[in-house]
Amino acid sequence: MITPNRHYAELKDSYLFTHIAQRVEAYQAGHPKERLLRMGIGDVTLPLCDAVIDALHRAVDDQASRERFQGYLPECGAPFLRSAIAEHYRSRGVSLADDEVFVSSGASDELGDILDLFDACSSALVIEPAYPAYVDANVIAGRRIVHLPASREDGFLPEPCNEAQADLIYLCSPNNPTGAAFDRWQLQRWVDFANEHGSLILFDAAYEAFIEDPTLPHSIMELPGSNTCAIEICSLSKTAGFTGTRLGYTIVPHELIRAGMSLHDMWVRNRTTKTNGVSYVIQRGAEAVFTLEGQRQVRENLAYYKENARILMKALDQTGTWYCGGRNAPYLWVQCPDGMGSWEFFDLLLHEAQIVGTPGAGFGACGEGYLRFSTFGSRKDTEEAARQLRMLLG
Repeated sequence: MITPNRHYAELKDSYLFTHIAQRVEAYQAGHPKERLLRMGIGDVTLPLCDAVIDALHRAVDDQASRERFQGYLPECGAPFLRSAIAEHYRSRGVSLADDEVFVSSGASDELGDILDLFDACSSALVIEPAYPAYVDANVIAGRRIVHLPASREDGFLPEPCNEAQADLIYLCSPNNPTGAAFDRWQLQRWVDFANEHGSLILFDAAYEAFIEDPTLPHSIMELPGSNTCAIEICSLSKTAGFTGTRLGYTIVPHELIRAGMSLHDMWVRNRTTKTNGVSYVIQRGAEAVFTLEGQRQVRENLAYYKENARILMKALDQTGTWYCGGRNAPYLWVQCPDGMGSWEFFDLLLHEAQIVGTPGAGFGACGEGYLRFSTFGSRKDTEEAARQLRMLLG
């Protein structure tokens, strides 16, 4: 008789967004005329930029032409896109070979799939509050999880310590949900720590495009020693609005060796065994992101979301409410007022200001007492939410 993976039974109920939806639905049933201001969802609202749309159309036309039709592409990514991404890194001073770039259907997929490279006996460190998928993917694999707490006192950017020793180390900067970003010195400490202990860093760079501070690294690959201890996973979802289009990429350096095995070569074998790659049309659209015009247009869309962040930050500053994030990330991590719990503050905002946020408790025990705001909403809703926050918290 077949034996299922019993580790699925160890997963905690993924109640966060279901619970949010239930509370919102109940409120709307009693207040059908109220317009909700959705500041919780981390999905983009602006359309793809013109350069990407034009490239997608051209690629579709290619598929209608006998001469230009494209069938299967290399599983690890089309050479034209791998080269464009690598050149983007090289323009930032990162020495990167084209074949160290692996094209994927998104960062979430890669964050789970990359665990194929490591056996279940390894341990994984997760800094909390954390993106829930980090924990769940390792629970499914039967891996021991080390929880490193982060707090307001350390700016939600804890340093490596004896308690942080694990085989795999998850780092997300700028962070989801807190919006905190490691500076170069802080991140170098993690790189040095990983090399010293033989650990491997899984670096989630999904929000790097929101960094404004020129002193902050966009990529862990900028730091000395990272090529022997880090894999970087990135996405165009927030950078270029590909949440519905789906494309990401993973950087696996040639120098990554563990137990005499090349993780780069292992990942090539994994991809050529388990995937047929990403569609030609989508990869052509992604290629346009890395052109000069594509970068200009993408920055225009990012500026819209950054202005949303400034509007919300100004309102919170005026009310004396503590928060982090916003300046270099699309999220604001807001401390609940008057010692409220996350769900208590969620209900207050919903019923008194018609604002929907994301309770911090859903990101682990260290998230209790905080609430996440997203800056991906419309300008109209963001401005109204800022006005309501001033009235409610001022």
